[in-house]
Amino acid sequence: LSVCLSVVLLPPDMASVGAACLPAVRRIAVFGGTHGNELSGVFLVRHWLRDRSEIQRATCEVHPFLTNPAAVQRCTRYVDCDLNRAFTAENLSLSQCDSMLHEVKIAQQINQMFGPKGSDSAYDLALDLHNTTSNMGNCLILKTSNDDFTIQLIHYIKNTLAFSNCNVLLLENPAVQYGAIRMVAKHSVGLEVGPQPQGVVRANILENMRKLVNSALDFAHFYNEGKEFPPCTLDVYKAFEKVNYPRDAEGQIIGIIHPQLQDRDWKELNPGDPSFLTLDGKTITYSGSRAVYPVFVNEAAYYEKDSAFLLTQKVTLTANSVKVSKH
Repeated sequence: LSVCLSVVLLPPDMASVGAACLPAVRRIAVFGGTHGNELSGVFLVRHWLRDRSEIQRATCEVHPFLTNPAAVQRCTRYVDCDLNRAFTAENLSLSQCDSMLHEVKIAQQINQMFGPKGSDSAYDLALDLHNTTSNMGNCLILKTSNDDFTIQLIHYIKNTLAFSNCNVLLLENPAVQYGAIRMVAKHSVGLEVGPQPQGVVRANILENMRKLVNSALDFAHFYNEGKEFPPCTLDVYKAFEKVNYPRDAEGQIIGIIHPQLQDRDWKELNPGDPSFLTLDGKTITYSGSRAVYPVFVNEAAYYEKDSAFLLTQKVTLTANSVKVSKH
């Protein structure tokens, strides 16, 4: 993948202008195994549970956690329902009973351990580790454009690691939001690293994820020590629409991702460009009115979610200078 994002530091003399003095980040959760067949996070969290020395930082407590052991044991995405869609207000408020879905039950348990969601006692930061079968490279998922700390964290990761294929996906539009596990914490970053088949570990993908996690922990540590991070801008891809596969009257897929779109995550898709190829050989083109940037193209896990790809547009976010509050 070619670089589609650029991050620019503003002049150092702006560092103290409009600085956001924020609380220290003392408790960090690292979630793996939310989907039991996405194995980079499973392997890393299991390793860190045996030996935490790599992820220890002097100024914060880092808690690796295998979130869905039953799905991991079966090497399947989930047991009853998608854990990474289970953290909704409705699910988290249900009374427990014997018939409760497995993932809803453990969502409530995780919410109590690392939240409760939206509370002052919630963990300060959650890093949620995922793999994708799509050609997403090293993707960092941001939930809001109004979080100076998380924007600065991602800015630091991108500048420090300088991956050639590290892009940021903003899931702020209600049309593409879902009840993700990472939302239990005050700040969160989702990591989607691929392409990697389900149920498989690739060394290069695991190593990239490992570097992303350690870079995020370094940022939190330096921030806690009192380092001030000056104002910055961050180019992101803001998702706004989910595109379904062409289907017949019975709901069966009749068109697949066109070869000219396959593996072109983050690449420009213009009106009239091929999107799907029907099983009788007809090309279906993109009918939008402007250029867009598709992501999660042909993701294996999203067939059941009626999603062939997400449409995004490029936007630039700004973040104030951040430093830890002395109070």
